[in-house]
Amino acid sequence: MKKHIYDESNGLSYTLHGDYYLPDLAVNEEESTYGKYGMLRKQFLKEHRPARYQYLVMTGELTGHLNQVDQDAREQVEILVKQMAEKQSVTEQLKMQDQMKWVGLMNNINICAEEIVLQGIVYM
Repeated sequence: MKKHIYDESNGLSYTLHGDYYLPDLAVNEEESTYGKYGMLRKQFLKEHRPARYQYLVMTGELTGHLNQVDQDAREQVEILVKQMAEKQSVTEQLKMQDQMKWVGLMNNINICAEEIVLQGIVYM
């Protein structure tokens, strides 16, 4: 039996260990740099989409995927917060007149925008 073989159908090479051919896999030790939404996406994939998670790990695309999800989610939250604040007339003038009201409204807007993004991007 050959010590090393290459399977063109899946693009993997194998090495003989005892009686079995095991795939020659290498873990990409890329530094993970994703943020809050990337971490939430990773946890979601592990718990609810294990096949997708394993595929991303095996192909070395996990960190790139998590970074993209994190970036998309942050951008979407920012856009939604601006739109919701404008629609609810939460302005700098209100901030100067009544800071506590402004803080309460902005906190509510941030929470709503984040929940929309979590359901639409992260937990999909």
